[in-house]
Amino acid sequence: VGNSSVLTCPPKSNIIVVTWKISPKIGGRCTLGYRADQNKTDRTNCSDSMNWKFRPDRDPALEIQEVGIAHEGNYTCEAVATEGNFHKTYHLIVLVPPRLTLYCDDHGNPICEAAAGKPAAQISWVLESNSTPKKEGHDNGTVTVLSKFTAYSTNMTNITCVVSHPSVNQSKSIAC
Repeated sequence: VGNSSVLTCPPKSNIIVVTWKISPKIGGRCTLGYRADQNKTDRTNCSDSMNWKFRPDRDPALEIQEVGIAHEGNYTCEAVATEGNFHKTYHLIVLVPPRLTLYCDDHGNPICEAAAGKPAAQISWVLESNSTPKKEGHDNGTVTVLSKFTAYSTNMTNITCVVSHPSVNQSKSIAC
């Protein structure tokens, strides 16, 4: 999320026609096209965040600026060149790093929260706990995971929560 993504499309020379067909999970389809004989580009229903990375006659790569969850979906490049026809399909999955918070509840138990991550984060504790994480899904496809540390012994001073996610690994410590 938030980064720029570039999807390449073969070939890079002798292009006659190139078409990017984009089918997001959310929203309508869009297409970007280029015809070499007319040196003409065309776009249908594509947001301004999607465009050619360079000039399509030199390199037909697609750039998605500030990638968001709405960009998830299938991206297919169809290129016609003197060497033949070429297709390349991408299935874009957007990762959203969770926000980590660690706090103490009213009873002095550490609570670790990995908020609004995609996919859901995994929470563990450095010291063993019999905690069962609770997950809450959100309308935008993100998930918040909440874990309450339950100690086997009562003489714990500093507890560390570890959040694992494909986009980031984080840890925080607290004394309740």
